[in-house]
Amino acid sequence: MHFRHRAAALAIAALFHPSSQAAAVNADEATVIVSATRFAEADPRVPANISVITREDIRSLPAFDLPAVLRSAAGVDVRTLYGSLGVDAGVDLRGFGDTAASNTLVLIDGQRLNPIDMGSISWSAVPLESIQRIEIIRGAGTVLYGDRASGGVINIVTDKSGRPRAAVTATAGSFGHRGLDAHGAAGNDRGYFNVFAHHAETGGWRRNSQQDQQALSGRAGVYVGAGEVFLDWAAYKDSSGLPGYLRRAAWRADPRASTTPDDWQKRDGHRLRPGVKLPLTDALTLEAELSAEREDQHADYASFGSRSDRAKDMLSFTPRLRFRHGLGGLASETVLGLDRYDGDVDARYTTAPRQTAAQTSTAVYFQNITNLTGAWALTLGGRSQRMAQSAHQDAYAPWFSPAMDGAATRRRNAWDLGASYSGQGWRAYGKLGTTFRFANTDELFSFNPLTGNPAFAGDLRPQHGRIGEIGGSASLGPVQARASLYRMHLKDEIGYDGALGANVNFDPTRRQGLEAELDWRIAEPLKAKLAYARTDAEFRDGPYDGKRVPLVPRDKLTLQLTWDAGRAGSYSALVNHVGARRYSGDFDNVRGQLPGYNTLDLQAAWNLKPWTVTARLLNALDRRYAPYAGYSPWIADHYYYPADGRSFHLSARYDFK
Repeated sequence: MHFRHRAAALAIAALFHPSSQAAAVNADEATVIVSATRFAEADPRVPANISVITREDIRSLPAFDLPAVLRSAAGVDVRTLYGSLGVDAGVDLRGFGDTAASNTLVLIDGQRLNPIDMGSISWSAVPLESIQRIEIIRGAGTVLYGDRASGGVINIVTDKSGRPRAAVTATAGSFGHRGLDAHGAAGNDRGYFNVFAHHAETGGWRRNSQQDQQALSGRAGVYVGAGEVFLDWAAYKDSSGLPGYLRRAAWRADPRASTTPDDWQKRDGHRLRPGVKLPLTDALTLEAELSAEREDQHADYASFGSRSDRAKDMLSFTPRLRFRHGLGGLASETVLGLDRYDGDVDARYTTAPRQTAAQTSTAVYFQNITNLTGAWALTLGGRSQRMAQSAHQDAYAPWFSPAMDGAATRRRNAWDLGASYSGQGWRAYGKLGTTFRFANTDELFSFNPLTGNPAFAGDLRPQHGRIGEIGGSASLGPVQARASLYRMHLKDEIGYDGALGANVNFDPTRRQGLEAELDWRIAEPLKAKLAYARTDAEFRDGPYDGKRVPLVPRDKLTLQLTWDAGRAGSYSALVNHVGARRYSGDFDNVRGQLPGYNTLDLQAAWNLKPWTVTARLLNALDRRYAPYAGYSPWIADHYYYPADGRSFHLSARYDFK
């Protein structure tokens, strides 16, 4: 359902150097590649706080879904409504709270996973076995990636090696969890292919929280000289029960209860992406992709007597050129690109009018990196983006609530300027820039406050602001440390104000904070990873001046210890701390705070070639907590979405030779 109906339902129903992991590359990977230039080559000169989670890191983490892997990184806050397989998980970078999905851009091999509405990302389409590494680029990535990158960019890079291999993994665990993963790959000097199949299901910890997901994805490529022509594909589907919120008293009495025992949702989709990578000359390289995606969603809200069907289509074209040259006798690299996105949504409801919306985005951008000296590098970039949007809503009835039509075209520009200095064993950087985001398709639907009739949100201005950041890294023998300080000022931030019952442009907001990571090889078999983020997100003017942005914890910390005992096994412990935060919708900061929480996850793995056996104990201390909760004036009460209790999972992997 679109955002206005979703928010109403909640209210009514409840309402510098690349990271440490970059040094811990798998033995089968020649290098860690960072896509902070939109070209798949490492460039340590980019002034950004970047973490890289490698395949080795993923295997050492006590996690079996992608959102759980992401929460181990500094400053990444992951919130789920219904736990289990993470079907509905949201990821937040740099403190956007309820609007995180519209301000944190998630990519797979450079292709957008964020839908054009406020729907959740289809995490089930990305099996862990398919991932080679995950690149987390914190801070506004607007110049290179455009709309929705105000908080940062998460780029999931899949395995494209074509190295001959095949494996099958079976998993069983608490609450009826079962899973089966298989993958295979082959290649030679003419081309390659990789195929990944995934299935997982669970009965769920809460009643009516069962989930099921299936996915098939892969890539095939043919080498053309020093270049490549390839095809990416994926097909996926998932389904889940919707157990609903719990009021405060029910949450305290029985967090496993369901208030909507017959509600459910499902979705299925596919995407195809052909592309090319062609060196045109020694200095000039072309990369381009054409992507087509379709997703269908169905939901039955039996508790409301309502059903919805939603279809989403997206077509994109993203060519870019990289030119290496000598600017004024200085070694330089310039990236020039075009981003074209066309998308539409068709939503039908049994108890509400049909809604359709469309958007077309066209953008040009550039980024130039110049070596000023052997140690100094300067980065300059800019983007100009045009967004054309339209929306239609049928009338409820000829005599009530007329139909709505509207269209608008918006334009915004962004720039950034940064410098980096590399010394012996250390690096520092600084940057300034701007960011923006346009309204998503759900945010286009509003109402006339005088008549109550539907209205096009044509007066909803694009969100925009400025950023500043400094950071650095140092390597001291067995210790690698990284840290960054940032400040972001936003104007016209787009969000939902429950007091008005509408999407609005908020008064100015400010986000500032610290992000720090430390990797320490304490001894040859023992490693420690510490990730900490301090985030202050608050309103700076208007009726909420000085109030904290809801759902943003000030402190988040993860600590992972890994002991590799060789033939005796590998053992990991992950402690996750999320601090207290204001309830969703509590802009006045008068409803108390959602308590913080601490969890402990454990993992043990034994390599018994060709078998690998892994045991995981998640939420080992069986803590009761809610990643998401809010306050609804409609019911005059707090509402909670509990996280899963303690669970145990056992996996067995067989590698074919």
